[in-house]
Amino acid sequence: MAVEITDASFEEQVLKSDKPVLIDFWAAWCGPCRMLHPIIDDLEKDFGDKVVFGKVDIDQNQEYAAKYGVRNIPTVLIFKDGEVVEKQVGVAPKSVYAEKLNNLL
Repeated sequence: MAVEITDASFEEQVLKSDKPVLIDFWAAWCGPCRMLHPIIDDLEKDFGDKVVFGKVDIDQNQEYAAKYGVRNIPTVLIFKDGEVVEKQVGVAPKSVYAEKLNNLL
C-alpha cells in the first residue's frame, strides 16, 4: 500500500528520498482517484523497493498540492532527487506510469 504523506512529512519522505518517488494527489470524494488506487498498488508490486509510492490527500494536506500546481485530481507527480521529473493528470493505463518509472531506473 502507498504511504500516506502529509504536509509535515513531505520533505523527509519525498524530497530527501534516495529513490524515485511516485506521489498520487487525491481526495476521498474523487471517483477517478479511486480508479487509480489499484493501478498504483499493482505498480508497487512490480517495482518493489526500487520506487517509493505515496499518496497525499489534498483535502487534508494542501501545502504541497498548491506548491506543485495540482489543480485537478488525480495528479501523479514523480520525483527524483527532490525534483519533479514526470507529471500525469487524470487516470492513465498502468503502462504509462510503468514507462515513466522505468525511464528513471
